[in-house]
Amino acid sequence: MSNNDLFDIKEKVIVITGGAGALGSSIASYLLSKGAKIAILDLYKESVEDKVLELKKVGGEVIGLSGSVLDESDLKKAKSITLEKFGKIDVLINAAGGNMPGATIGVDQTIFDLKMEDFRKVSELNLDGSVLPSLVFGKEIANQGSGSIINISSMTASRAITRVVGYSASKAAIDIFTKWMATEMALKFNDKIRVNAIAPGFFIGNQNRALLTNDDGSYTDRGHLIIQKTPMKRFGNADELNGTIHWLISDAASFVTGTITPIDGGFSAFSGV
Repeated sequence: MSNNDLFDIKEKVIVITGGAGALGSSIASYLLSKGAKIAILDLYKESVEDKVLELKKVGGEVIGLSGSVLDESDLKKAKSITLEKFGKIDVLINAAGGNMPGATIGVDQTIFDLKMEDFRKVSELNLDGSVLPSLVFGKEIANQGSGSIINISSMTASRAITRVVGYSASKAAIDIFTKWMATEMALKFNDKIRVNAIAPGFFIGNQNRALLTNDDGSYTDRGHLIIQKTPMKRFGNADELNGTIHWLISDAASFVTGTITPIDGGFSAFSGV
């Protein structure tokens, strides 16, 4: 195999949960441009249909699937449709996730203001919403004897970053699930089945824009603090995740499993002094 072939992902069939969201659709667009076949899965049918129309402009083959990552029957239906259309599933990217106000500690609050109902919902979405798809789609990958699963971790998983306690706890659980699933697949199924995660640093998106920037585009106090802790002195761009995802999907990462790869501008390496 040539060095160029190592990174070839043409014809790979990739399922992306949360595929109609900002992160998932950005990943989908990039992978389509590299010749992959994409199935995006998201909760709302209308959002999925709109996103598929947008992604088709990139070229390549893409289908949209509507359903909940927390509903096993929805996931099994999505798997069946994907297999009927493409005949196989090579990759699962678990990009569905999110946060809720009640699972976040405000600047004038303490841990005792945590709303357990929201904490449970955030944990369910971020953890169960990756575990269940990994079981449903991962079983097909196991039957095929090769493939890759990529989870989305976070900088909040490895350290206590203020305010986002619910999100942080659920992403920490993603880290150990990634390592556990990777070990299970390699030991009991096939060494050609790999499970890894990426851990994005700080990227400005719709969910955190108000936390990091003011209306005039300047940084908030929290935004400034993050930049001070980031050696590259900037926030990331969503498309800067794509190279690592491409590598993890490709044969270039054939001996890589159970890893959590930071994509953070040096945030996780810097002591701040």
